[in-house]
This record gives sequence, C-alpha cells and structure tokens, in this order.
Amino acid sequence: MNTKKIMHFLKGIAANNNKQWFQEHKAEYDAVKADFEQGVDKVIACLATFDEEVSHLTAKDCTYRFYRDVRFSPDKSPYKRHLGAYICARGRKALRGGYYLHLQPGNCLIAVGCYWLPTNILTSCRNEIMANIDEWRKDVENEGFVNLFGRPNEGEWTDDKVSEKGFGLAALKTVPKGFPKDYEYLQYLRMKDYCCWVSVPDDFFEGEGWVEQLKHICKTGKPMMDFINNVVDDYE
Repeated sequence: MNTKKIMHFLKGIAANNNKQWFQEHKAEYDAVKADFEQGVDKVIACLATFDEEVSHLTAKDCTYRFYRDVRFSPDKSPYKRHLGAYICARGRKALRGGYYLHLQPGNCLIAVGCYWLPTNILTSCRNEIMANIDEWRKDVENEGFVNLFGRPNEGEWTDDKVSEKGFGLAALKTVPKGFPKDYEYLQYLRMKDYCCWVSVPDDFFEGEGWVEQLKHICKTGKPMMDFINNVVDDYE
C-alpha cells in the first residue's frame, strides 16, 4: 500500500471534514480507496494460508463505508478519519471474531478478536473460560501472546489514542452478576470484549515485509479468538 498517499489524504480529511473539501478531493479519495482495497486483498490471501475460513472473502466484503452515520452522534462530521477493514468469515457486521486493520495517522493498528459482544454471549464466554481455564490460559498467557498484546485491560484504544499493545477494550469495575467474587482468574471474567491489538507505525504497510509481520500478529492472536468463536458460533 502507498501509505504516504493514504496518510496524506486522511490528514486532509481530519482537518477539513466537510462535503465541499471531500468533493474537491474525490479523485484522491478514489485512488486511496482502491489502493487500500488492494492491500486488504493481499492480507486476505495471507490469512487464508492458515485460516481457510476467510479464503472466500474479498476486500469489498471487509472494508467499511467512509461515510459516518451521524444520526445519533453529537459529532456531525460526515466522514471518518481512518480506513478500516474487518476480515471475518461471516462478514464485517458479524459478532464472530476476525482480523481488523486500522489506518489512521498516528493511530494505526492490527487487531484480532471480538468487539462489544452482547451480554448474553459475554456470559456464555465467561462460563466457557471458567469451564476450560487451563486451555484459556494456554492461549492468552503464553510468552508470544503476552509479549505482543500484554495482559487484560492494560492498554488503551480510543478514537484519538492507541497504546503500543492491548488485550481488552474495557472491563467491568465489579464482578459480573452470578460469578464468584473469589475466582482466581477474575480478570478474564470482568472483560467486556475479547480482542487484542498491536499498534504499528504509519509506514508499516509499505514494501513487502509487512505481510509476514501481520501474519505473525494474527496467528499469535488466533487461538484466543478461536476459543471465543466456539461460543459465538452457537448464537449466529
């Protein structure tokens, strides 16, 4: 991907988030969008080498609209400030965990897992973790996972800031209802999502070597994602 071109456009839209500026730079946006989709297709082909479930996808199945839904948001900016793609076997709107690419100046990342699961599915995930805690700990406490993603809820990921690494976007302040307060591994039950991420520099996606680096990140997070997907699949 030509990340210099992509970042230049995204910096422009962040500073001029209005319809007039966007229309004046529509040709630039179309070129950036096409370049990003080519990169996403390359990622899909790479992921399919170890996760056949995503092999049928194309970039158009995974990329999000650049236009924001502002109906219920106090921020009426019409356009996003990033490019994103969610590579998931059941589509970008599925609850099922997948692989996520996020390109935003100073805030680029690669993520793996499930985001903002409904309470009933979260409860099932927590029960599954308790029932198979040894398997879960093997997936998320091995050296490779911890070195890349860290431990539960030590990182930060917001619209304007992302930590170097992270595991879990948010956590309950108290013990989830119906679960034992003295459970030894309570940190995993308090999590409100099961996703992990690595922040990467703006030029990460340039050249050829980035595909193999991305592959390593995604393979490291996949066992955790597969564990949770075994639960989510019962609901989709």
